[in-house]
Amino acid sequence: MSDARIGRRGLLSVAGLLVAVPAWAAQSTPQAKPRVAIQTDHGTIVVELETGKAPITAGNFLRYVDARKYDGGTFYRASKTKGLKGAGSIQGGPPVRVRRYAPIAHESTRLTGIKHRAGTISMARNTPGSATCDFFICASPQPYLDAHPGQAGDNQGFAAFGGVVQGLDIVKKILALKADGPAPYPAMAGQMLNPPVKILSMKRV
Repeated sequence: MSDARIGRRGLLSVAGLLVAVPAWAAQSTPQAKPRVAIQTDHGTIVVELETGKAPITAGNFLRYVDARKYDGGTFYRASKTKGLKGAGSIQGGPPVRVRRYAPIAHESTRLTGIKHRAGTISMARNTPGSATCDFFICASPQPYLDAHPGQAGDNQGFAAFGGVVQGLDIVKKILALKADGPAPYPAMAGQMLNPPVKILSMKRV
């Protein structure tokens, strides 16, 4: 599963997470939780980041925001939960041409305590430790995206790092859009927004 996919889960050891916190992550942990406005052509979503609980993931996200790497990107995927109206998540990222920073260490929900609830923002990934900058926002509770130690296979879940404080209605609006675009993988058929939703800008507020 790549940055553009949401899927498998596994368990991260505590020691592995605590090995090293990059300087840029530690420096982006002010007392007040930072907020980022995601301005799209369908409305604005404001997220509040848990830099204290998830310093690596939140700090990495802010690094891309401050470099304006998300500007001109898109929300390109709407993963709808079958049988539940308004349930699912939307996924976005920077323009394809943007140079990405190195992947970051995985911060498990088991360690951060940040669960995948309605409004949670989290990182897309392939294997644990492969996340760079593609992210998703939950329109509804999605507990199966949390870490589930003891289950078979990759059960580490995804690295949640904040939540929507304004514009959850915009998230749901985007989720409800037509999603019949070409899928890069069979598992993503019926999930690619057509057309994608433009990210006009992302900046701290």
